[in-house]
Amino acid sequence: MNAIVEKTDAELKTDVLAELKYEPAVNITDIGVLVKEGAVTLNGFASSFGEKWDAVRATKRVAGVRAIADDIVVKLPSSLVRTDGDIGASAANQISWCTSIPKGKLNILVRGGWITLEGELELGYYKSQAEDKVKYLPGVKGVTNLITIKSSLSAANVQASIEAAFERSALLDAEKIHVETSGHNVTLRGKVRNHAEHDEAERVAWATSGVWSVDNQIDVKWSWGLED
Repeated sequence: MNAIVEKTDAELKTDVLAELKYEPAVNITDIGVLVKEGAVTLNGFASSFGEKWDAVRATKRVAGVRAIADDIVVKLPSSLVRTDGDIGASAANQISWCTSIPKGKLNILVRGGWITLEGELELGYYKSQAEDKVKYLPGVKGVTNLITIKSSLSAANVQASIEAAFERSALLDAEKIHVETSGHNVTLRGKVRNHAEHDEAERVAWATSGVWSVDNQIDVKWSWGLED
């Protein structure tokens, strides 16, 4: 068993600020960082929803982060302000141009610059693809993804498929993650070293055919070696 290496809140804040500065998509001068007992709060302003999302993603990459509170407010510069109609048209085009998303399956609602995606798809991969296609559009202040998954594929091999994918992954320690299934519904438990692994495990589970829902209960316990 390897010894657990902890960071002080001051050290963690320094690392998060350094990672935000390192991320070219983030303007660090407008974002503040608070840390208490390993939990990071991001506040301040972002010029787009994409920048806000990139700031959170960068924070997830930092070892030692136990939790993240995203209090960043999207404050669009005048040059990026667009009508809801323009945003809706752009979002519809982006999704229709994506060859991996089935046509005619989604509804796009826009209010005050906030996009809501609704509809029913067969794979969680399609759901994440739809969100990725619209989150960086100019004028977008936020995205709510209400797409549901209802696959016609059998749930018989869901658990084995996910476990095999974890075994193949260079980013995950499959022995530390436990997969439970109830029909098409998946629950993930266990321990990972950081939020990047936490999210990767969920992504892999959602990419599996026959999955309707994923309940990610994996704990983030950063150390150079995870305890059993």
